[in-house]
This record gives sequence, C-alpha cells and structure tokens, in this order.
Amino acid sequence: MNESELRVLTHVDGDTPLLLGIAAKIAFPDGSMTENGLKREVTRGRLTVERIAGKKYTTLNDIRRMRERCRENQWGSANTSGSEKDGRPSGSSSMAEMKSAQVAAKTIALQLIASSKATSPKSISRNGGAEIRKK
Repeated sequence: MNESELRVLTHVDGDTPLLLGIAAKIAFPDGSMTENGLKREVTRGRLTVERIAGKKYTTLNDIRRMRERCRENQWGSANTSGSEKDGRPSGSSSMAEMKSAQVAAKTIALQLIASSKATSPKSISRNGGAEIRKK
C-alpha cells in the first residue's frame, strides 16, 4: 500500500464505501484476494456492491457478510444442492420429493390424454396422411 492509501485507512469504518481494489487490499492484507476476485463474488451474488458514477464500491461489512456466505459447513458436508432459502432440504429427501412430483404430473397428463376425444375427422389418419377409401 502506498502512503495515500495508508492515510485513508485512518478514516475507514465498516460502512465506508471503498473501491473494490482498495477493499480487497484492506480486507485481505496478504494479497490473496484481488479486485477481480471480488468482482467474481459480485457475479456469484455473494458480495453486495454499490455502483456510483460507473464505479463499484463495497464496504468491509459487506465483505464480512460475503465471507460468512462463503464459509463451509464445519460440522458436515459442504453440499449445497438443496435450497436453504426456500426451506427444502438437500440430498436424497429433496430428490424423492421431486421424483414424487414428477410421477404425479405424468399421471395427470396420461389421464388427460386418455380422456380427451379425437379432434381429427375419421378420414385423416393419426400420422398426418389422408386415408384413401376404395368404392
């Protein structure tokens, strides 16, 4: 960090808007995270940014929340195939629910097909060709 960036640090709190590059240097002083890395996290929806005058800003609190979202489960699998937001569990139980819904939908579709009446006149075959009747 150069001298001007160090002077800025004395006025930074958790809600101070920072350009992504500067925020990366402050939050990850070992250099392991860059501006491009934070941009990827924005694209993935894990980091909140403010776009002001065409520039992207974030705060140290936003980076803290991003890190919480990225933290792997310490007590079990890191599998996130289930949707935690909508309350569906991950793993085989959610697959069983999905399979059950698919079976129900297919059953309803087959019942509707079986009960529907033919809409084509009798002189037209199902394969699209006209039947020729001999006299």
